[in-house]
Order: sequence, then structure tokens, then C-alpha cells
Amino acid sequence: MQMKLKITVVAAIAAAAGVAMAQETVVKIGHVAPISGAQATYGRDNENGALMAVDDLNAAGVVIAGKKVKLQLVAEDDAADPKQGAAVAQKLCDAKVNGVVGHLNSGTTIPASKIYHDCGIPMVTPSATNPNLTKPGYKTTFRLLANDNSLGAGLAFYAADTLKLKRIAVIDDRTAYGQGVADIFKKTAASKGITIVDEQFTTDKAVDFMAILTAIKGKNPDGVFFGGMDAQAGPMLRQMEQLGLNNVKYFGGDGICTQDLIKQSAGAKTLENVICAEGGASLAKMPGGVAWKARYDAKYPGQFQVYSPYVYDAVNVIVDAMKRAGSADPKVYLPKLAETNYKGITTNVQFEPNGELKNPAMTIYTYKGGKKAALN
Repeated sequence: MQMKLKITVVAAIAAAAGVAMAQETVVKIGHVAPISGAQATYGRDNENGALMAVDDLNAAGVVIAGKKVKLQLVAEDDAADPKQGAAVAQKLCDAKVNGVVGHLNSGTTIPASKIYHDCGIPMVTPSATNPNLTKPGYKTTFRLLANDNSLGAGLAFYAADTLKLKRIAVIDDRTAYGQGVADIFKKTAASKGITIVDEQFTTDKAVDFMAILTAIKGKNPDGVFFGGMDAQAGPMLRQMEQLGLNNVKYFGGDGICTQDLIKQSAGAKTLENVICAEGGASLAKMPGGVAWKARYDAKYPGQFQVYSPYVYDAVNVIVDAMKRAGSADPKVYLPKLAETNYKGITTNVQFEPNGELKNPAMTIYTYKGGKKAALN
């Protein structure tokens, strides 16, 4: 009799658990970044930010329309390749994810944004900065930081007004991001009276820049602007030192403005000539930056780069819109996403009608003593 009672109790508990599991709604959040290839350090940092947000939200308990839901991250790798990015976007559409955070690069985000628009899934990019992203006017596209108009122009103003430079060479990697930020810098610098002494091009796979740097050296610049990523900027800085370009300032956008640039430049003295810009406030000036970073470092030691705080906020912004709408259905919560007023760790998030962030901050950095330091 006692054995039968035990079996009955166990069966009842199992049945109750089964009912609870059946009642639990799963909400899928897609995330896309380069987890393979030269930009994998960025991608892992972004994915960590998404995982941390999902873990925190699940631990706190997410309730939508009176029902508890479980968030699930559906993480994909686009390898910073536009074709792979488009394929992954379609995969997430087919999987019927409820929202997407990503992509990291402008070159992958711009084509992916049309796919998400066509299948009606909202996307919030934490890092793609090319202004062309929001030009089509897709109501499903949102950006959580300043675009290249702010970054490129801000660096040009700094070069002209603060450093009083007169002759700058421009290099870009021909990607949507690199070319975009370089064009803005070039136009703004010229408007400030700076002479663009040379323009050179490379790729986002290159590692040998001696030919273009030798050509630039012959033009006697006092600055070089590079539109591209840290995987190219590091070797370029080493080669600039080899060519004796030790007194030339080196500018770049958020693509080079990473912790990993310190390692990529491998002790080159030219690292201290770097002036780079990120969209957003420095961690110390973010509303919740310092405390969040301490938690991140405890969970993912040595992996922080740039964008994970924005990824964390992007996940929370999407879920906040779902909660306010009382639905995880993209069609239902999309209008609430556009009306976001969310106190995040990076900033108070609000969007312009075109999906751009309202009142975006920008921070200029340099590297001193092997450490990244904010200049404003």
C-alpha cells in the first residue's frame, strides 16, 4: 500500500511538471554575429552579451500577458560575410524567431534588414553603424548607437580642432562599414581645411600593407585614417612602425577601437598614436556600465571588446516591448518597440521615427601604456 502511494505521488508530481512545462511558452530571440573568422572576438563578445541578458531575464522571470515565458537564444554565425548573413537571416525567419539582435557588421546587417522586413521580424542592431541601414525606412529596423555620420565627423573635428592636423591620408577596406566611415571622415576633414594627401584601399582579409603605407609615406602625412576593423589595424600599426611612421596619428571608428587592438598591434609604439571613436558613452559614464562590466568579467573573463553592453540592452528592449504589448507576436509588439523609453545600462533608449537612436553619445579613445583610455 505504501509503495502504491509513493508511485501515485511520484506520478502526480511528474504529471504536474509535465503540465507546467506544456504551459510554459518559449520566446525565441535570434542573435547574429561573426563567431568564426578574423572578427570572432567581436562576435563572441556580442553573443556573450545576449546570453547574459537572456539568463538575467529568465532568472528574474518574464511575464507576458499574465503568462510566464522562457526566453531562448537562437545564436547564428554570419562570419562577417554578407551572403552568409543573408542566409542566416532567412534561417531565422524560417525558424519564426520572435525578434533579432544583430547583425554586428554593416555589410551583413544592411542586406539582412530587408529579409527581416519582408518576413515581419523586428531587428535591433547593437553595432552596425553605416547610415544607409535606416535609409530604406523599414519599420522593423532599429539601431542602438550612433551611426558613422557621428563617428566619422567627430574624428575629423578632433583632428582639425584639437590636434590641428593639416595632411591626412585615408585608407578603407571596401566594406560597407569601412568605406562609409572613411567617406564621412574625408568629407568632414576637407570641409575643415585638412588636405587629403592620398587615398588607398585594401580588404577586410589583408595582412600586408607595406605597399600602400610606403606610397602614403611619400606624401608626408601627419595623420592616417583607416576605415576598417582591428584585425587589419593591428598589423598596419606594426608596419607603420617598421616604415618609421612613428609620429603619424592613426584614426579609426569603432571597428578598430577594441581591447583586442592592443594584442593585434603586438607592442608597436604606434599604438599610442591611435585616436578612435565609439558610438555611446564610455563604460564609466554609462548609467549602469561599471556594475554591469564587473558582472560580465566574472562570467566571461578576458572576453570584453566593445558592443556586448549594447547587445544586452537590445535584448532587454525587445522583451520590454513584448511585455508592454502583452504579446511576443512581432506584428503586435512592433509598434511598442518603436515607442521604446527604456532605461538601459548604456543609455536611456528611445528611437527616432526612422529607427535611429535618439540623442546618441560618442566617445573618443586613445591607447596609453598599453591601455585604452577615454579622451572625453
